[in-house]
Amino acid sequence: MRNKFKKYFLVTGCAGFIGSNLVDFLLKKNFKVIGIDNLSTGNIFFLSNALKNRRFKFVKQDLLNFKKIKKYFDGVDTVFHLSANADVRFGPKHPKKDIKQNLLVTSSVLEAMRLNKVEKIVFSSTGSVYGEASQFPTPEDSKFPIQTSLYGASKLACEGLIQSYVEAFKMKCWIFRFVSVLGPRYSHGHVKDFFIKIINNKPIDVLGNGFQKKSYIHVKDCINAIYKSISYYRNKVNILNIGNNEAITVRQSLEKIQLVLKNKSIPKYQKSIRGWVGDNPFILLCTKKLKKTGWKAKFSIMKSIEDTVLFLKKNNQ
Repeated sequence: MRNKFKKYFLVTGCAGFIGSNLVDFLLKKNFKVIGIDNLSTGNIFFLSNALKNRRFKFVKQDLLNFKKIKKYFDGVDTVFHLSANADVRFGPKHPKKDIKQNLLVTSSVLEAMRLNKVEKIVFSSTGSVYGEASQFPTPEDSKFPIQTSLYGASKLACEGLIQSYVEAFKMKCWIFRFVSVLGPRYSHGHVKDFFIKIINNKPIDVLGNGFQKKSYIHVKDCINAIYKSISYYRNKVNILNIGNNEAITVRQSLEKIQLVLKNKSIPKYQKSIRGWVGDNPFILLCTKKLKKTGWKAKFSIMKSIEDTVLFLKKNNQ
């Protein structure tokens, strides 16, 4: 995509893990960027470089406060909607949180777009919408099984809402279904959980039997995939998986984390094939559509884990 836009790009969740990396990426491409984040889970430290850039405007605001946020969508070319509650594991403990922070926030964003005649939205969905898939690698047109997590269900509902707005108000959307993302500014997930236990010399209790097999992707590969895809695919509705060709077990991931941290503790595993409600035992997405753009992953899963651990160690996360 050539930098031909005089208007702004708007990034929701701009102080989050993926959002802040995306902001830096867009600024390096010389785009003008507005970032909105209420900093409830985002980290202003992640925006240290962006805040020094004249082409970046940061807005600390809750996206549910429609009256406060709608004015910032004026003059925006494309909305990158990354703001969400991404904590799959604790969904059953606060069942309204996914609806509020995912579905209702998305509704607020879409309404702000409609009123300001913003026509393009890029949405971060998840491979969790496939539930416990029966086809691997799982393609975008795979038949959806029963939903297994509140998070996945809320993201799927967001996808439907976005497509409805596209149809009703002449918009375009790019919906990206991610596997778990790793790399610098990683803020939550199994790598951080294990990291904290290890550096604090606590027992390494693993949720599930450790044979859960997952695919992961580096945040830089993820953002490059988004950028290439929105240039290549120009349909009214564009749905793409973002993932890696490989998958590893939780045990293999933990072994790599321990190797980087030079830790030799013996982990304790459970008997269950799932670590929690909604923990899919196997995730591997088909990326044939993505690869048509010319995209290719530069980071292996093991390198992504290493980069994540080193970032956490360097920044005392």
